[in-house]
Amino acid sequence: MTTTPARLTVLAGPTAVGKGTVSADVRDRYPQVWLSVSATTRPARPGEIDGVHYHFVSADEFERMVEAGELLEWAIVHGVHRYGTPRGPVRQRLDAGQHALLEIDLQGARQVRQTMPDAQFVFLAPPSFDELVRRLVGRGTEDEAERERRLQTARVELAAASEFDHVIVNDDVHRATDELVRVMGVVSG
Repeated sequence: MTTTPARLTVLAGPTAVGKGTVSADVRDRYPQVWLSVSATTRPARPGEIDGVHYHFVSADEFERMVEAGELLEWAIVHGVHRYGTPRGPVRQRLDAGQHALLEIDLQGARQVRQTMPDAQFVFLAPPSFDELVRRLVGRGTEDEAERERRLQTARVELAAASEFDHVIVNDDVHRATDELVRVMGVVSG
C-alpha cells in the first residue's frame, strides 16, 4: 500500500556497496516502484541485459543525448565511462503517480539535487570500508587497476554521506531494501 505521494528517490553510494543488488531486490519484492534505467557507455557485464540493467550506448549516442538535453543527469564515473539518466521516462512515471527510484553515483545525485530539489536522497553505506573492499574484490569484475581506481573514488564518496537525507547501511540486502521502501513511503512501518 502506498502511504505517501509519489516522488523521485535517488539512491547513491560507493562502488560495490550493493546499489544494484538492493535495486534488484526492490524490483523483485516491490513491483509498484519503478526503477529508472540509466544509459552508459561501458560494456555490459556478464548477465546484464540491455534495457533492463542499463541502456548500453555508444559514446556518440551518449553525446547526442547530452546535447539534446535528454538526460536528467550524467557523469563520467571512475574517470572512464559515462552514465546518465534519461529524463523522459522519470517524468512520465512521476506524472502518472508512481514512486520512482534512481540508482546513481554521487556526481549524478548532486546534479539531480540541482534539477529536482524535491527528490529524496538516500545514501547506501557499507557496514565498514573493509567489507566494501571484500565485496569489490569478491565481485571479480574489475582488474587490479580498476579496483584501485574504484576504491579511491569510494573514499571520496563515503565522505559525502552527510549530503543525503537518509543513510541506510547495507548489512543485509532484504533489511536495507525494506528500510529503503519505508523511507520512500511505499510501505508504512
